[in-house]
Amino acid sequence: MTAYSSAVIPLTITEEHDHVHNGRLETPMRLDAHQLSDEEKIARIAHHFEAIMHTMGLDLSDDSLRDTPKRVAKMYINEFFSGLNPKNKPSVSLFDNQYQYGEILIEKNIRVHSYCEHHFVPITGVAHIAYKSSGKVIGLSKLNRIVDYYSRRPQVQERLTRQIGQDLCRVLETDDVAVIIDAAHMCVSSRGIKDPHSSTITAEYSGCFKDLDQRKELLALLKISD
Repeated sequence: MTAYSSAVIPLTITEEHDHVHNGRLETPMRLDAHQLSDEEKIARIAHHFEAIMHTMGLDLSDDSLRDTPKRVAKMYINEFFSGLNPKNKPSVSLFDNQYQYGEILIEKNIRVHSYCEHHFVPITGVAHIAYKSSGKVIGLSKLNRIVDYYSRRPQVQERLTRQIGQDLCRVLETDDVAVIIDAAHMCVSSRGIKDPHSSTITAEYSGCFKDLDQRKELLALLKISD
């Protein structure tokens, strides 16, 4: 690794009002968010993370630290925040509901691994998804993939829950969708108040799940108190 230089790789920043979002449901993104390739983003993040490590006084000539900036950059783009890139959105195919199953279908305990957009520390927990078929069904693993896609970006849990719910309504061609997320936030457990025992529950109910009886049935199946 070459010695650290204070030169900054230029990046054109759009005006503050150039965010693309709708009623705060969309993740705030600049209009030029996808102009750079993943490789270009990795190079820039590695450069700036090297500067952060240098500022903290770390010796980047050490064998253990030499490749850390590139490792972190690749991890950010290819893993932790891969959901910011639309090309990573999972493709979904629906199938005819040949069994004429008309009751609630639940996929529970779907892993959620996201990052708090305020502190860039992990949000970890589980999501429960329920829907009633409109005549079509989805492969179960696709529900996990949709949750993972929206989780893999800087998030707040409320937005994450709504993004998953509204996209599932679109994908499943039905309003009868419910999403419940129960997650722990490291910005609460590892900093600030340092409370390791609390978790946050959010829910998005649409269609039939706005009906109290349907919601009680769902929560009973999940063994969650209303």
